[in-house]
Amino acid sequence: MKVKICGIQTIEAALHATKEGADAIGFVFAPSKRKITPEKAKHIIQTLPEDIWKVGVFVDETPETIAEIVEFTGLTHIQLHGEEEPDLYWTHDRALIKSVSVRTIEDIQKIKNIQTVDYILLDSPPGLYKGGTGKSFDWDLASGLGVKDKIILAGGLNPQNVKKAIQAVQPIMVDVSSGVETNGEKDFEKISAFISEAKQTREDENK
Repeated sequence: MKVKICGIQTIEAALHATKEGADAIGFVFAPSKRKITPEKAKHIIQTLPEDIWKVGVFVDETPETIAEIVEFTGLTHIQLHGEEEPDLYWTHDRALIKSVSVRTIEDIQKIKNIQTVDYILLDSPPGLYKGGTGKSFDWDLASGLGVKDKIILAGGLNPQNVKKAIQAVQPIMVDVSSGVETNGEKDFEKISAFISEAKQTREDENK
């Protein structure tokens, strides 16, 4: 089970997450209380192991701006978290992740029409900002998906519920931001607990 820790803003949090076994670090370049500048993201990315995914989260940004930030910072993955048409961003030589807000089974069915992406991220409906609401959606809606090797599960995950979420959806990766924070800051103990719980889930199933 792969784990992405999103909304990272400090070197210390990024290095702690990777030391504990995180496979991906997410940087938010869209309006958010976790928004980071390209300069700061680049500084953090330069400290990370080569095999770690460095994911840039964008909301309805232009392909040109995304391309500039990708090249400047060294991002390896692009996450489109708005209403973008993925085809317009397919020219990038980086893996593409498209988020889908899940309210009903109809939202799940739309996934079949999303072709030109490497991964699909299932998230809760947005609040003030896209993502990071701390609220989960009905995981049973996604239990019948036939493209699980492309699914990243987000939305209201935390150390207490991540095992149940993985068992319900069977994604390739889980993604957390607010669920590993205390008072709006990344909590190292929660990061460790989340990664441990997520990684143990598949091990438990194989016993």
